[in-house]
Amino acid sequence: MIAIIKYNGGNVNSVQNALNRLNIDSVITDDPEQIIKADKVIFPGVGEASSTMKRLKEKGLDVLIPDLKQPVLGICLGMQLMCKDNEEGDTEGMGIFDIKVRKFPSHGLIPHMGWNAISAQDGALFRKVEAGSDMYFVHSYYCELSGFTTSVCDYILPFSASLQKDNFYAVQFHPEKSGEIGSQILNNFIRL
Repeated sequence: MIAIIKYNGGNVNSVQNALNRLNIDSVITDDPEQIIKADKVIFPGVGEASSTMKRLKEKGLDVLIPDLKQPVLGICLGMQLMCKDNEEGDTEGMGIFDIKVRKFPSHGLIPHMGWNAISAQDGALFRKVEAGSDMYFVHSYYCELSGFTTSVCDYILPFSASLQKDNFYAVQFHPEKSGEIGSQILNNFIRL
């Protein structure tokens, strides 16, 4: 069973619908016991960093998520909150990735919304995904490049399109909205 973390943010239903299309059973939950027992965990995200982190703290999920042992996939804001800190609302993240999340410079069109190619793809999430594949992005903040970076997108500046550390995987793009390639990435995660 796949647990999709519920925190009153957006796109949990979109993620579940994408898993349904792949015939994968999932549950949307904020129950720590269900999350701990799940085979895999997806931490989706659409929303504002500080209010989302407040909600996670109310349920103790800010402490639970970094201690999970099964594969965990953060998506968009989920990825950003897995980082050390976030300029949005001056928010302290979970620190899984020792990375700062910064706002895009104001000399570009923000938010970054639409299809953009990713490059420097590395790791298990990108099996059977061609280099330069287009993914769907919607965000105003980005994760810096680091030793955890497994793919890169260049919009205004190069940033981490995905990260990986131990059992923690994260993507800035929305695989659930990225067509067949996004489905392949979700399928790769499920098969870890």
